[in-house]
Amino acid sequence: MAETKLSTHTLEALYLRDKNLVDDVMGKMSFTDAMFYHIIGVAPSPGQRAVLDTVMVTLMEHGFTPSAIAARMTYLSAPEAMQSAVAAGLLNVASQFIGTMENAAKILAEIANDPDGHDAACQRIVQQHRVNAKYMPGFGHHLHRPDDPRSPKLFEIAMAYDEIDKRPIEILKILGHHVDQIYGKHLTINATGATAAVLMGAGIPIGIMRGFAVISRAAGLVAHIMEEQQSPTGREIWDLIDNSIPYTGNAIIKR
Repeated sequence: MAETKLSTHTLEALYLRDKNLVDDVMGKMSFTDAMFYHIIGVAPSPGQRAVLDTVMVTLMEHGFTPSAIAARMTYLSAPEAMQSAVAAGLLNVASQFIGTMENAAKILAEIANDPDGHDAACQRIVQQHRVNAKYMPGFGHHLHRPDDPRSPKLFEIAMAYDEIDKRPIEILKILGHHVDQIYGKHLTINATGATAAVLMGAGIPIGIMRGFAVISRAAGLVAHIMEEQQSPTGREIWDLIDNSIPYTGNAIIKR
């Protein structure tokens, strides 16, 4: 029989899982606490709260990435439906941008469970990515060199709490050593790689990690839409593309 543990209600009360929304949650739990409790099913420890708070503000804003551009262009087309613009932007929180912590976490879990040990697993995985010319999840950044400044701060906050499992961070650093050796250059551990490690350490299941990126990014996209209302860029983005990408077909165009 189908069932849910997430919420229920009576004529007099509403419940978030087992907590009375009015008496136990409103004014008593922060958004981060209530979100963690609602998704995971238990109240966060101080360390889990600190890690999740940090991750949420880290992932909130990424500038004019595909998600923000999609949101702004959708708002240009449908200014009466802000939710459509946010939804369009969230569709781009995926395996290549913002949501890449899921792929990085899968690699960290594979290394952690490899019977041959961390170093052997790292060597094998990095070699596979190198030989196949595949992007190494959690490494490299086109703007931040030599290192992504967000990653050590994420590590620092997670390491400050005893209840956070430090092993994923240690494995990620070992992986980074092998990445540098095999690629023959330094590739920074980027923010999504660090996010994968600290979320694993906080006990967040890999299959739900991208959800926290979606929640965080929604706030960032609302900011982009508000700015679009005040200082529109959508038409300029459209014109830039129209003027920068030439037509190369065989039609004879008279201008």
